[in-house]
Amino acid sequence: MSLAGLSWRLLAGALAPILPWHLRRRAARGKEVAGRLEERFGGGAARPPGRLFWLHAASVGETISMLPVIEALAARDRALHLLVTTGTVTSAEVLSRRLPPALAARVTHRFLPLDVPAWVRRFLDGWRPDAGALVESELWPNLLAAARVRGLPMALVNARVSPRSRAGWRRAPALAAEMMGGFRLIFARSAADAEALLAMGAAAPLVWGDLKWAAPPLPADPAALALLRQAIGDRPVLLGASLHPGEDSLLLAAAERLRPRLPDLLTILAPRHPERGGAFATTAMALGFATARRSSGELLLPETGAYVADTLNELGLFYRLAGVALVGGTLVPHGGQNPLEPARLGCPILLGPHTGNFTEPVARLFAAGGARLVAPDPVVLANVAGDVLTSPGTGRGLADAAAGVAAGEADLPDRVALALLDMLPAP
Repeated sequence: MSLAGLSWRLLAGALAPILPWHLRRRAARGKEVAGRLEERFGGGAARPPGRLFWLHAASVGETISMLPVIEALAARDRALHLLVTTGTVTSAEVLSRRLPPALAARVTHRFLPLDVPAWVRRFLDGWRPDAGALVESELWPNLLAAARVRGLPMALVNARVSPRSRAGWRRAPALAAEMMGGFRLIFARSAADAEALLAMGAAAPLVWGDLKWAAPPLPADPAALALLRQAIGDRPVLLGASLHPGEDSLLLAAAERLRPRLPDLLTILAPRHPERGGAFATTAMALGFATARRSSGELLLPETGAYVADTLNELGLFYRLAGVALVGGTLVPHGGQNPLEPARLGCPILLGPHTGNFTEPVARLFAAGGARLVAPDPVVLANVAGDVLTSPGTGRGLADAAAGVAAGEADLPDRVALALLDMLPAP
C-alpha cells in the first residue's frame, strides 16, 4: 500500500467516530434519509440468491446514464440480480421513478457506505457481489482496496477525469496507480479522459463513447404537462435549466431587457438544487417580476413573469415547454450540466463558455449548429434568446440539429453490458 493510501486509511478511521454526527446533520437538512443511515455504515445488506452485479452511480446524471445499461444487463441475463448504490437522495429518487416496473423486483438500491475501512468491509461482506462497476469518477481508495483483497472483479464505466481531478492525482501518483490497478475493465468516455487515466496508471482504457449519449429522454407527467401548457398558452418561454447561483440574476436581467420586445415573456427558473428556489424567487421579485414558486403550489397566472421550478425530477416538463433554454452551470465556472437532455426533447439550446463537463457533446453541438454560445452578459443573453424566440425557423433549426447530435451511440449500453457480464463467474 502506498504512503498516500495508508494515510487516507488512517484518516478515515480516525474520522469515523464523528461521521455519524455529520450524517445526522445532513439528514436534518434533507441530504440523507434519516431512516437509512445504517447503509452509510455498510449495513442493511439483504443479498438475494444467485448472481449479483453491483453498480455504483454517485448522483443523478450518472444514475440516468446507467439506466440503459441496467436494462441491458437484466435483459441479457434474466436470472441476474442488481445492487445499485448511489451517493445522493435525489439519485435514489430518480432511480425509483425511472426504473421500469418489470425490472424493479430485480434491482435493490442502497446508499454507498462512507469510505471507512470497517464500513466498506461490512458492505462487501454483507452483499458479496460477484462483480461490480463504478461510474465516471467515483474513486474511493478504501472501497477499491477492500474489493481487491476479495478478488472482486471491478470496472470503471464512463470514466472521466476533470482537470481539477487530474491535478489532484498528480500529487498522489502511487495511490492513483493502486486504484487503477484494481479495475479489470475501464471504459473512458473520451480520448482525453483515456489519456488522463493512462497517466494515472490505468493499463488499457477503452474509448467506446459516452453513455450520456445513449440516455433516454427525461420523462414528464402527461397531466402536469397538459396543465402547464394550458396555463402558458401562446406565451414565449425562456428557461434557465439547472441554474447555479448567479445565473438566475443574469437570466432575469436578460428577461427584463426583453420585456419591450416580448411583453408576455415567461421566464422559468429551474435551480440545480431545489432548496435555492427561495433565493431565486427573492431575486425575481426584487427585479419587479410577478413571481410564483412551484414547490409552494403557487399558480402560474397570465401575469406571472417568473416561475421558479424548484421541484425534483421535473426538468423534462420544462424542456418540453420552453422556446429556448439556457443550460445551467455554463455561465459560471462550474463546467455545465448535460446539454443532451434538451437536445433529446427538441428544445433550442443556449450555452455559456463553461462547458468542461461535456466537452465532446458541446463541440459536436456547435459543429452541427445545434446550440448558440452566449456570454455571461444580460445584453448578449437577451439578444440571442430574443432572436430564437421571435424566429420559429431559427429555433426549429437549432432543435433539429441538436436532436441529430443526441441520437448518438444507441448500441453503447448493450455493448457495455456484454463486457460487464463477461466479468461474472459462470452460473
